[in-house]
Amino acid sequence: MRILLILILLTNLSIAQEGVQNPLSFQLKSKNGFLAAHRGTMSHLPKERVSAIEFSFSKRLNGSGNWHQAYQNPIVGATLYASNLGNKEILGNGFGVYGFIEFPMSRNKKLFLTGHLGAGLGGVTKIFDQETNPKNVAMSSHLNTLLSLGINSRWNINPKHGLVFGVDMTHFSNGASKVPNLGLNILNLSLGYAYTFKYQQEVSVESIQIVKTPFFRNWKYTAIGIVSSKEIFPTSGKNYPVYAFSNVLYKRFRPKVGMELALDLIYKKALFGYRDYIPKTEWTIFQVGAYVGYYLPLNRFGFVLGMGRYLKDRYDADDEFYHRVGMRYRFDNGLLLNLVLKSHWAKADYVEWGVGYTFNYSKLKK
Repeated sequence: MRILLILILLTNLSIAQEGVQNPLSFQLKSKNGFLAAHRGTMSHLPKERVSAIEFSFSKRLNGSGNWHQAYQNPIVGATLYASNLGNKEILGNGFGVYGFIEFPMSRNKKLFLTGHLGAGLGGVTKIFDQETNPKNVAMSSHLNTLLSLGINSRWNINPKHGLVFGVDMTHFSNGASKVPNLGLNILNLSLGYAYTFKYQQEVSVESIQIVKTPFFRNWKYTAIGIVSSKEIFPTSGKNYPVYAFSNVLYKRFRPKVGMELALDLIYKKALFGYRDYIPKTEWTIFQVGAYVGYYLPLNRFGFVLGMGRYLKDRYDADDEFYHRVGMRYRFDNGLLLNLVLKSHWAKADYVEWGVGYTFNYSKLKK
């Protein structure tokens, strides 16, 4: 989460880029790194160097949309990923496919620097099994989410050929839908080759402006219904449903700056399995939280990152603070799709699958 915050800050401090370069290209990268044991119980897992390969196809946006200009014409694309995971005996190999966006951070024609955000699906070949693989405390499901965060750079040899290198983190997790799920964090250095199919000469673009309004005006209300599931220890135990309702106030202050305030109502039946010797009722497991978040708008699509605190949490099963990192998509009619990971610091709580509606959305677009 800290890495994502750094990338968002770098995105907002990016240097203005005049022009569109290298709009359509592919990259082949070799990555070398190590598995980070972010919990003491994972110290036995890192055994060998992690080697990975990525094949990416990407396009530089042309500045036709206002949000393109606000982010200096970002790069969007898709990546195929394959690697060992630092311990072939226990963890096996990892595979994945994810979409990504890269935000320009420099205007040097020879050396092009970008901040990288990616998300998609990942798979691992070996998972926890009480009898055959009990030491795999990181992965309990073959299918997982895959996140990629980092900083990339390209040195243009000429308009068609370039060398790429960077530093990033690859993350595998199932969002606590099944335990154990400590997840995998792989830190990498990468080196590769890029080829541009089509080169477009530079064109000038204009920056987008949003009319400033007083802080307490132009907030929009969004109601989001959330469903999920969560498994708790012991392993191979019961999978509990999660239902939540998030009341969100949203305001966009600048082209790249939005803010959310929310009141969260959470019904997490997994709390019935927490200290089961304590009597509980449907009402006493009910949680209420107050949340504040940063929203990075990309036209209808956006990233969200923030922290909340429980106002009502009778059994204190986790931490008093919770966090969100994920994405949302807003349709023209005000409907919203929500895909967010809720966690307690680095420990996943559950994935928030949600549908919402933004009232007075037509006014928000204007």
